[in-house]
Amino acid sequence: MPSNVCCIVVEYLLGGTLKSYLIKNRIRKLSFKVVIQLALDLARGLSYLHSQKIVHRDIKTENILLDKKLTVKISDFGVARVEPLNPDEMTGQTGTLGYMAPEVLNGDLYNRKCDVYSFGICLWEIYCCDMPYPDLRSLEEFSAVISKNLRPEIPRCCPSSLAKVMKQCWDADPRRDRRWKT
Repeated sequence: MPSNVCCIVVEYLLGGTLKSYLIKNRIRKLSFKVVIQLALDLARGLSYLHSQKIVHRDIKTENILLDKKLTVKISDFGVARVEPLNPDEMTGQTGTLGYMAPEVLNGDLYNRKCDVYSFGICLWEIYCCDMPYPDLRSLEEFSAVISKNLRPEIPRCCPSSLAKVMKQCWDADPRRDRRWKT
């Protein structure tokens, strides 16, 4: 290979995206064991990124890849950045509607807690094998996430411990305890 050519070599993941895996399992749903495995893998990955001061800013099931053993790999670091020392430096709407934390949607200051919020939405999606906010299409409609504290409805059959984690992750006030306990 010529010395002036730059290449990136990445692992080929046969499992595809988590989104496509959830769509395939929409009817029969995932076993609780698989839900927990996927959630813990994703949480470990995000915890590692945050320990390195990296904020992904676009955590969603389309940016989560799976190997043949359903091991989670976080992908698409196109809008990720190193968390600035000055918190005033991270503002602006970045990410994907439906997964963006209220402070990001609102254009307020934010930090790594925006990824924890997105994790909570992904956790709901993994448990339900469904799309969060399927009827909301525009930024105006998503303003209800801010103004009305709109969140996906947690099914009654969801174990209370899992529902509690979801709710803690998508807490509307990022100053509260929306963080990883590492």
